[in-house]
Amino acid sequence: MRHNYYSKSYREQNQIQLKIAGVALLINLVMLAICVVSGFYFVFFLSLAITLSIIAPFFDVPSLKKKGSLIYYSSLFVAEKESKGVVKIHGGSLFDYVFVLDKSLNGLQRTNFILQQYVEGLLNLINDFEKRQNTTVKIQGTSYIINHRTASKLGLKVVKTDFIQKCILVLNYIPLSISNSFAKRKLSFPNLRNSKTFKGELVELIKRKQDLQNLNNKLQRRTSSSI
Repeated sequence: MRHNYYSKSYREQNQIQLKIAGVALLINLVMLAICVVSGFYFVFFLSLAITLSIIAPFFDVPSLKKKGSLIYYSSLFVAEKESKGVVKIHGGSLFDYVFVLDKSLNGLQRTNFILQQYVEGLLNLINDFEKRQNTTVKIQGTSYIINHRTASKLGLKVVKTDFIQKCILVLNYIPLSISNSFAKRKLSFPNLRNSKTFKGELVELIKRKQDLQNLNNKLQRRTSSSI
């Protein structure tokens, strides 16, 4: 897995987190001073909420990985630890985008790479559970990137997104927007109406393993030829 954060030493990782926390603290101290003068204290609390939502993955994701609660199956594809026969999958967070995406790539190249990492992650997940001889688990995830057609090819079905997941998406709209803009190298706001929850049986994904491998190879060629 190519991830510039995890390739660094523990000391370097701590220094990065301290710098991020320091910048966030400075921003909010400045906002607090402005709000004290102007009297608009709600602006400070809004600034604090936005800042925390942006920097949260830079602390939460490494911590959850260290605890084993999050497993990386590719540099931009993670899964939560299996719970009650269900494995919840996620695309890379803003934290991963910052440390994984090549700054020299254009928007199309980045998009191809992200999709390739999703497919590679699914393949690695399948292989992992096959080795464990645990192929009865269910897969679940929410995304605004994958459409019905792609989901069907992967062996996943679209189901109704629950209220809690919708709330999580709304609360994380700003970091999602930054991630989307970072991926496309231009200001881009995700349409949460396009977000869909996908569910499927791992055995169905296994049946499409060769198709996934072919798609992965195709995306790899597309990514490498565009660089």
